[in-house]
Amino acid sequence: MFIKGKVIKYGDNIDTDVIIPARYLNTSDKKELAAHCMEDLDSTFIKRVKSGDIMVAGKNFGCGSSREHAPIAIKESGIACIVAKSFARIFYRNAINTGLPIIEYDGEIDEGDVIEIDFDGGKIINQTKNKQGSIAPFPPFLQNIISEGGLLNSLKQGG
Repeated sequence: MFIKGKVIKYGDNIDTDVIIPARYLNTSDKKELAAHCMEDLDSTFIKRVKSGDIMVAGKNFGCGSSREHAPIAIKESGIACIVAKSFARIFYRNAINTGLPIIEYDGEIDEGDVIEIDFDGGKIINQTKNKQGSIAPFPPFLQNIISEGGLLNSLKQGG
C-alpha cells in the first residue's frame, strides 16, 4: 500500500470534539460529518483539504470520546492517511475499523510538505525536505481491512 499527498498539520492533543463537534453527532451522513470536520479548530480546513491530502499531528491524536464519527469525518473529507507522533488507542482502533490508515511517526514534517508513505516497505519519504524515515509496516490483515474500506467490509469479503 502506497499513499502520497500534501500535508495539513495540527499540534498535540487533538480531541474528537474538535475533529467533529458534538453538535453534529445526531447524523450518520458521512458527507454531513465531513462538512464540519475540524471546524472548531480550523475553520479553513474543509475549504482547503483536497482528496489525497495527509493529516499530520503531534502526540495523543484522537483523545476524548470513543466516537467513530471522528475518523469517518476525516476520511470522508478526503484525508488519505493520518500521521501522528501518537494516537489515543480507541481512535487508532476506530480509524482502522473505518478503513482510515494511520501511522505513528516522529520525524520532521511541516504544513504543505509533500510526503509519500510506503506501508509495505515501512518507509515515509518527505519529498519537500528530501528526507526519509522508517515506520512500522502494517501487517497484511490490517492492510486488508484498510483496502476493503474498513472492518465490516473486510468481514463481508471473507477477510
